[in-house]
Amino acid sequence: MSSLHDDSVARTQAIDRHLIADISLRAVTAVAFAAFAISAISHWLAAPTRITLLLLVVANCFTTALVLVARTPVRRDWRPLTLLWTLGGTYAFLFYNLNEGVKIVPEAVGALLQIGGISWQLFAKISLKRSFGLLPANRGVVSRGAYRVVRHPMYLGYFITDAGFLLTNFSLLNLSVHVFQVAFQIGRIVREEKILETDVAYRCYRNTVRYRLIPGVF
Repeated sequence: MSSLHDDSVARTQAIDRHLIADISLRAVTAVAFAAFAISAISHWLAAPTRITLLLLVVANCFTTALVLVARTPVRRDWRPLTLLWTLGGTYAFLFYNLNEGVKIVPEAVGALLQIGGISWQLFAKISLKRSFGLLPANRGVVSRGAYRVVRHPMYLGYFITDAGFLLTNFSLLNLSVHVFQVAFQIGRIVREEKILETDVAYRCYRNTVRYRLIPGVF
């Protein structure tokens, strides 16, 4: 009887710790985005023609909003390496140099790339509904909408959006941030799939939609 009670207490404590960690992650996300948005908008007000900077704020605003309202899954991966991939992939944009850089492509071209990336993100997020969050987890298998094309369409939208910003605000720092962000997101994808592949429905979905991120490539 004592053993059962101890197990129950341990499970309750674990749930409490995860709940506190979940609330903390959401709070950190909100604060980090608010600080970034204030800085980015200040830069934009000083140079209103830099549409790509404003669009970068818009893109991350959508992501932050969804993180704050996402439902809490039954199971998430809280391991340190997973947390590293997640935080790196989510917050890498905070390290972009917001000062004007080298324009490899015109501002309008970068803005069009960003609009395409944001539109694709929104399509993926609408497909997900509230099955969205920071840490890799099984929030239910989604196979509709954008998820008929690749298994992780939202990340594809992130890469396109950030590429639009990078190409019009190029610097070695921004390139490094972008490369690290891609690497962290790939690590995040791999971790997420390790959780999902225990679900029969996901294994069936994976057999139907073969590619994770880029059709024909990965």
